[in-house]
Order: sequence, then structure tokens, then C-alpha cells
Amino acid sequence: MCEGQPATKRAKRDCRAEGLGSLAVLNDECIIDVLHLLSGRYLAQLATVSRCLYFYTAHNELWKGLVLETLGDAWTFRDSWKETYAWHVCPGHRPYAPPRTLNPRGFHSEFLYRSWLCAHMVIDSAWLETENVPRRSGLTLQQFREEYELPNRPVILTDVVTKWPAMQKWGREYLAEKLAGHSVLVGDAPMSFEGYCAYADAQSDELPLYLFDKGFAERCPDLGADYQVPEVFSEDLFAVLGPGRPDHRWLIVGPARSGSTFHQDPNATCAWNAVVRGSKKWVMYPPHATPPGVRPSADGADVASPVSLTEWFLSFYDHRAAGGRAPAECVVRPGEVLFVPRQWWHLAINLEESIAVTQNYVSTANLRHVLAFLSSRNPALVSGLEGDERRASLHDDFLAALKEVRPQALADSAALEAEELSRAQATHKLSSLFREGRTGESSNLTSPDQGATPAIRFGFA
Repeated sequence: MCEGQPATKRAKRDCRAEGLGSLAVLNDECIIDVLHLLSGRYLAQLATVSRCLYFYTAHNELWKGLVLETLGDAWTFRDSWKETYAWHVCPGHRPYAPPRTLNPRGFHSEFLYRSWLCAHMVIDSAWLETENVPRRSGLTLQQFREEYELPNRPVILTDVVTKWPAMQKWGREYLAEKLAGHSVLVGDAPMSFEGYCAYADAQSDELPLYLFDKGFAERCPDLGADYQVPEVFSEDLFAVLGPGRPDHRWLIVGPARSGSTFHQDPNATCAWNAVVRGSKKWVMYPPHATPPGVRPSADGADVASPVSLTEWFLSFYDHRAAGGRAPAECVVRPGEVLFVPRQWWHLAINLEESIAVTQNYVSTANLRHVLAFLSSRNPALVSGLEGDERRASLHDDFLAALKEVRPQALADSAALEAEELSRAQATHKLSSLFREGRTGESSNLTSPDQGATPAIRFGFA
């Protein structure tokens, strides 16, 4: 309650100014940014100053950041991020509850409410209604390449992974057995698979941590043997680099609301994503159409977007076609594989606990685009390798290896580029003829006495 105020006025008074003091001139986002600069000790002390500061310093993301930044992989989740931090940092810590319930009356924060809402809301069924990505089965390699890979269009393949051993085996118990004694990558930090599962069950994060592990097949060969690359994705030219190739495959596990915010896949590669358990909602935009609410830097090295996936859906989904281009949307279910074309913007949100495997690849169809992307030799744009020097030299190393091992792929890529240029020129020429024809027709209509002849002649008698 607002100290020193008559009871009749307390409910009507906004306590923000009194509770924040000098900080009251800042908006909520700025206050949270300032609090992110403090240590756990100072956050705990600040929480005792006023009701308002207690509410702000309890913000989940503050303590989550402290745990991940200061504890590395040496933590076990304990009910909340604040309790997790205190349990590990303060010997003998016991869960703390205020001596009395703090009444939030008079305290208003759209920012804190929005964060809480995104962490606890049920996925709106309206977000799942649009399904405009084609589902196909029985495609040959040639059909896939001509209908989807070369035109750079997404497609869901429904019959290429259904017989994987992983479809029968992969679940929590099996993964826990195979990954026992190994760390998995969650974000950029290693932790045990059992520890991640315990976190996933107990968390209430706005954007839950996502298990995205690039070394699972090397550490656990049994997991690598449980799936095979579908034939339509079998050409992977980065393989000419051997162990020096960029990261290219990942085991993906996450609870509901976890996933990937809008991004373009690394190095202009294409990708496939196969769902083994659960389901994923995808929203995808072609390379030239930046999604609403997403702000890439001028060089494309950094992307600013809403904090969480649910926040993007709440704020921008109803305006998803505002730029004049409606996105491709789909829900991918167990046994289905989504082809993600090169440089398409995409997000994926897990609708339930999900397990998937994904790989990025370079085929003859997109080789020229990958080489063009890598030709910048800018280590800030190239990913999947350790060290600026290796990233900057990837273009030259890749090209040299191709010339030695797969020269025909370079020749085929050049032929595809020439064919594409020829089609573009033919299309441009035809459109020019039709523009001239429309001009001639317009002249005839406006000046019927001039006896002008049509501008287009096709040589028919």
C-alpha cells in the first residue's frame, strides 16, 4: 500500500512515483535495462526498498540472465530463476516469502504484465488456422529440385522419414539413456540432458531455453544411426571440406513456447527440419520480405526482434501481411519434413514438447548463392566455424576443395546460372513487347484516324 496515504485514496493512487523515486522518469523498459546491470546482491537489496522495486526486481528475465552469465553450466533449476540463483550463490538458502502478501493495487506495469502474459498464455488457435505450404509425397529428386529447390519455395514432405528408427525410439527416456554422461548444448551453454528436462518441466519462461545441440551424433553415434538424410537432400557439397566444414546438423528439443525467433539460415544454405515428436508452427517470408517487427542491421549480421515468440504473435501476427506479402505458414507434425529454402526468414514455435532433427546443406541448385554470400569474406556474416580467420577464408577454402573434388558441381552450377539468366532475359524481352503492344493499342484508341498498325507481330498469316 502507499505509505502515509488515507485508505480511501490508496486504491486510486499510482504508487510508481513514490516507489521508484528518481527512477520514475524512466519507462519500464529502461528500468529493467538498468536493473540488468546490477548483481544479484544489489537486486536483492533493492527489492527491500519499496513495493514497486520489489515487483521490478522480481522480473524473471533479470534472474535468468544472472544464472546464465555467472553460473555457466553449474546450475540446477529450482522452481524459479530467482530461487535458482539464490540456492547456488547463498549457502544454506531457504525459499523466501515476504512476511505478508504484497498487494499490487495501485501498481501498473504494461511491460511486466505483457511478459507474464507471454509466459503463461495458451497458444491462440487462430494462429494455427492458416496452412498454405504444400504437402507432397512420392517426389523424385528431379521433381523436388525443379518444383521447389530451384524456384526456392518451401514444401512439406510427408513420406521421407516415416521409416526412420528415430520415429519409434526417440523420446525422453531413450535420449536420456543415450546422452547419459554427456553434456548437451542449451543456448550456448552445456548442461546435462536430465537437467534440461527438469528445467523444461518446471519453467515458466516467456521464451524457454532451447536444446540445440550440434555435436549429438559425434558424441552418441547411436543417435546418428537412428536417422538417414532423405534422398532429396543427399547432395551436400560442404562435405568436400571434411571435418573443417561449418556446423550443419542439430538435435532440437524444447517445451511448448520454445523455438527460434525470426532469422535466415547461415551462409545462404538450404535446410530441412524433421519433426520426430510434438508439433511446430512455422511462419516464413521470402528473402526480400522482412517480417513485421524484425529489424536487421545494414550488413545483416544482427537482427533485432521481439523478446519472445508469443510476443511476436500477439503484436504482429494480425498484421503479418502488412508489407504486401502474406507469409507461408504451416504446422509440421511427427513424420513430416519441412524444406526451408535459402535465405527465407522463418520462425518456429513448439506447440508442445517437441523433438526434431535438422540439417543445413549446399546442393548444386544453391551453390552459386552460397559462394556469392561467402565471397564477402566478412567473418561477422559467416557462421558455423570457430575463429575470424577460418570464417573469412571459408569461401576460398570451399572453392578450392570443389575444384579438386567436385569440379562437375561447379560446372553444373554455372550452367544453371546461365539458364536462369537466359530465362530472365527472355521474360524481360516478352514483357517489353507486351508493353509496346499496349502502347500501340492506346494510340489506336486515342487517334483512330492515324491508321497506326499494332506494335506486336507474331508472323501469323
